[in-house]
Amino acid sequence: MDKASVSRFVFLIVAVLNAVLNLLGYQTISDEFVNDLVAVITGAFVIYAAWKNNYLSKKGRAQKEALKEKGLN
Repeated sequence: MDKASVSRFVFLIVAVLNAVLNLLGYQTISDEFVNDLVAVITGAFVIYAAWKNNYLSKKGRAQKEALKEKGLN
């Protein structure tokens, strides 16, 4: 198993546990905390996607140049 699979599985378990506890009447995580966490995660994904989908790194610029040479860009 890779790190991404493990982190998704742990997140799923925490989410299910939180949902069950909410159904039983326990407020385990505040709504404000959840909103802040979602905002941080969304921001991180936006930055990651912008980095991966543009030719910003040395490797990316080399890939862009290779595409240009082959007439694919």
